[in-house]
Amino acid sequence: MAAPNGFDVIVVGAGNAALCSAVSAEEQGARVCVLEKAPKTERGGNSMLTGEMRFTFSKLEELVELMRPDVSDGDIEKLSQRFIPRTDSELWDEIMRVTDDMADRELAEYHVRQSYPTVRWLRSKGHHWIPMIDETTDNPVMMENFGFGLQQRNFAHLERQGVDIRYSTAAYSLLQDQRGRVTGVRAMTPDGPEEIRAKAVILACGGFEANPEMRAAHLGPEWGMVKVRGVPYNTGDGLRMALDIGAMPGGSWGTCHAAPQDLNRPDHSMPSSQDGFSYADLGRWVRYSYPFGVMVNIHGRRFVDEADDIRSRTYAKMGRAILRQPRGVAFQIFDAEARRRGLIDPPYGEASGETDSSLDGLARKLGINGGELIQTIEEFNAAIAPGDYNPNVSVPDGKRTHGIDPPKTNFAAPIAVPPFEGYPVCCGITFTFGGLRVDPKTTQVQHVGGYAIPNLYAAGEMLGGLWHGNYAGGSGMMAGATFGRLAGASAAKAAQSG
Repeated sequence: MAAPNGFDVIVVGAGNAALCSAVSAEEQGARVCVLEKAPKTERGGNSMLTGEMRFTFSKLEELVELMRPDVSDGDIEKLSQRFIPRTDSELWDEIMRVTDDMADRELAEYHVRQSYPTVRWLRSKGHHWIPMIDETTDNPVMMENFGFGLQQRNFAHLERQGVDIRYSTAAYSLLQDQRGRVTGVRAMTPDGPEEIRAKAVILACGGFEANPEMRAAHLGPEWGMVKVRGVPYNTGDGLRMALDIGAMPGGSWGTCHAAPQDLNRPDHSMPSSQDGFSYADLGRWVRYSYPFGVMVNIHGRRFVDEADDIRSRTYAKMGRAILRQPRGVAFQIFDAEARRRGLIDPPYGEASGETDSSLDGLARKLGINGGELIQTIEEFNAAIAPGDYNPNVSVPDGKRTHGIDPPKTNFAAPIAVPPFEGYPVCCGITFTFGGLRVDPKTTQVQHVGGYAIPNLYAAGEMLGGLWHGNYAGGSGMMAGATFGRLAGASAAKAAQSG
């Protein structure tokens, strides 16, 4: 039975984690209301702008089962060519490696164990996967029509089930009764403030990556002016609402997902900029081929190991290294051999950049120190260990440099064959890692007093504790789905019992 004059469950947010929460709560019989801060034309959050989920699989057949029944022999062949199993223990080890063993172990254990069952659950709701076309990632499949398609299907499913989805509705505080139980939210709507009642609330409205004040306060002053890879709506509202009633912060509030972006990318991205089918749209501004070249600053000097691991396990921390450089700018440098091998993503063809037959000419076009760039490349080339170069983007190859600082640990090949290419890049923040402490078994939000806040749950980027400093590609969408599903079931159960 729904709450008098209200709902069983309110979901604040409309990204992947929020909609998974809503689908999960609805399938448990709860009457659900989804509150989306954005207008309908820009609905869906950052999830509309991505394409991967990172989950476990041990057999090729487990990937085929996620595809349409009419999957072609050609698609199966594409999968088989790239197939490398990812077991539970391997995904666990990866999470711990990229987070320096700081990930919450209970959250990580649940996430690993539930990753494949969750994608199977999504498959049962009408979602499909297709072979991955981005050759720089080790995820073998991607969501059909990317995150845009995933979200459109989620919205369509909820609409068919009669779920109330309210757009241009910005929640700004939580309602509580005299016993401290959360009983709904206050929200600003197109018609003014409104109190919306429910028996349980799920906060899944993202982090604070689009809030310059919060970025500067928690990440550092230099983060106040970085560009946002996603939507402008994730301004920390849900976090503030929860902290205002005593929620315990959780996770790494001083770190975030930040990746190399085209220097001339817009300040943020909007879901309406995607058509749901074009990989060029999805990857227009990302600059992820850096493991197969070198990165230098405006002085023409390298400043980071471009490949201490594969791209999927390094790109989310690479933006931070770029931001630390003068003017917060770096340049990705490649030669014709990298282009010939197909190691430079197709979107680079539309990137802000320059090409020249000499390194000195390239430096002049890019506005960096030519003498230093030439010296840097000569030192780099001379430091490369002998041996064949046959890179597999999914596996570190140990082809490294010796005697230079910083080293390059993998995929080290000479920058020697003209024409040379150079692309200016900046730091783009995707999402923040700090969130709320939750009960790993239910996602119920915990109070600073040491107890659970009755009827309040969190999912997605608001769930703190999984990621610290770095993460692996596709992990955020996968965690949003696993813990969104759990949050929805937990909130529905709480509503039905109270």
